[in-house]
Amino acid sequence: MNTLRKRRVWLVVILSSASLIVTLLVIQALRHNLNLYYTPTELQTADISNTQKIRIGGLVEKGSLQRGSDLIIQFVVTDLTHQISVQYTGILPDLFKEGQGVVASGRLNGKALFVADEILAKHDENYQPPRILDHGS
Repeated sequence: MNTLRKRRVWLVVILSSASLIVTLLVIQALRHNLNLYYTPTELQTADISNTQKIRIGGLVEKGSLQRGSDLIIQFVVTDLTHQISVQYTGILPDLFKEGQGVVASGRLNGKALFVADEILAKHDENYQPPRILDHGS
């Protein structure tokens, strides 16, 4: 093989190796930044410590919302198979209501209680902001 061909082969090998390394690093970074959540059924079998911050998601069970003093709110999240009680201190999002989807970020306090730091209300695909609904009718 002449020297020009050897250089080209080495260049292809180096570029291929570099692109493989970059791809693996990107995949690794994306894995750490995914914001997945556990359902109540998955929490039953998951091995999660009380110090680990996680997200749970599901539906707010109808009739479970209880408002206490000092903005303490308790409700039940269900996936229609299992359920878990959630305790949150703060102001709930405007879209939060019973029977709607919710994602809560926080920590487990035993297997029966989830202490949330943040509540994100989910809406269905037919959601329209109230401002648009008012103008449409």
